[in-house]
Amino acid sequence: MDAAFTAEQDEIRRTLRELLAKHGGPREVRAAVGTPEGHDPALWHRLARELGLPGLALGEEYGGVGCTATELALACEETGRALLPSPLLATAVLAAPLITTLGTPGQRARLLPRIADGTLTAALAVPGGSMATALGLTADNRAAAWAGGGRAGGVQARRDPEGGGWRLYGEADRVLDGHSAGLLLVAAHTGGYPRSRTLLFLVSAEAPARAPVPAEAPAPVPVPAEVSAPVDGLTRTRLTSMDETRPLARVELRDTPAELLGTDDAVDGTDVCGALADTGCTAAAVLAAEAVGAAAGALERTVAYVKEREQFGRAIGSFQAVKHRLADLYVRVEAARSAAYHAARDPAAGPLALAQALEAARIVAGEAVQLHGGIGFTWEHEAHLYVKRAAADGLLFGPVHRLRDHAAGRAGLFGDVTSRSLAYGTSATGAAREASATGAACGAAV
Repeated sequence: MDAAFTAEQDEIRRTLRELLAKHGGPREVRAAVGTPEGHDPALWHRLARELGLPGLALGEEYGGVGCTATELALACEETGRALLPSPLLATAVLAAPLITTLGTPGQRARLLPRIADGTLTAALAVPGGSMATALGLTADNRAAAWAGGGRAGGVQARRDPEGGGWRLYGEADRVLDGHSAGLLLVAAHTGGYPRSRTLLFLVSAEAPARAPVPAEAPAPVPVPAEVSAPVDGLTRTRLTSMDETRPLARVELRDTPAELLGTDDAVDGTDVCGALADTGCTAAAVLAAEAVGAAAGALERTVAYVKEREQFGRAIGSFQAVKHRLADLYVRVEAARSAAYHAARDPAAGPLALAQALEAARIVAGEAVQLHGGIGFTWEHEAHLYVKRAAADGLLFGPVHRLRDHAAGRAGLFGDVTSRSLAYGTSATGAAREASATGAACGAAV
């Protein structure tokens, strides 16, 4: 296999890095997370217009660039290096592939061109905040009851007896960019308990167009940024998250009208869980590249700092102990980068590459704080942003030991993951026993 990148791939990475160096610095990132959208809309539209970033992996027939997941991973490595808050992950990595795989020709023609040009953002909403399980990264999404299991809880879907469409009732927590996305892909159960199955539904979250307000009319009362105005039974609340560059939201559906993703004729035969698992593998590869970018960014800032910070009349970077620590971090980053690039070409390796990249990002970010000394612990410095990104990604798409445990179980290295989980049970004691066994298995693998 030729691991070298093409001139076009190198150009994508170079152009994006230069643009983010000018418009995506620490000051711009802090300003972007404070906006109601949680990102800079002007920069997002510029990335879409000049670089075609949201449509990078979409087909040309839908207005996309027609590239592969490799190009998308390279782009996300650069956005991760800058810790750029943007709807790229939720829209282009999670939602767009599902619309491409499961959507009807009409749905694809209606939605994908708007996603490609950046005028429409999307978010994947799964019940219980179990994104990693729904994507098949930490458990078998066919066996796990992540969407409610057909019983009470989760999000339930029923046919609308009047309009002929569907109605959704329930809520989903920790929805990435769910407070600002114009389109929600909601995973819901239908069919009742005997014939329970999980399907994906499209919920438009775009506010209807309003007539122009006359100049003499009083100004409308602004809606708080945390809570969006409900649209046909839809309420979205922006949550306080550990990592502000990863805005999360709670989506509440109260008899909300929805459109089935796909055709009604394929309700019984649609493999939604399989599509989610395939999307999860590709998303894991892209996320691994993004985590590598974040780790590399933290390491670069640390190296630059130790060259300038002096102690005992010399730069602390000249001390042998500091050199050894930085060398270890460099090896971790490069090993994770190699795994991420391999996974971009072979998405089946995505979950393991993601585990390695998340671990590297966590260790590098922690060492960056230590090597920065006292200033690294302050809110004014950007070192804590890298720590929060590494921790938040581990909570949202991991944790690392579960990513490895599930991958090992699928490969048959340490037995079946599902049977072992059932044997341990779901109690606190069982969870501790499972964590102990997982740690031993990961240690043996390393």
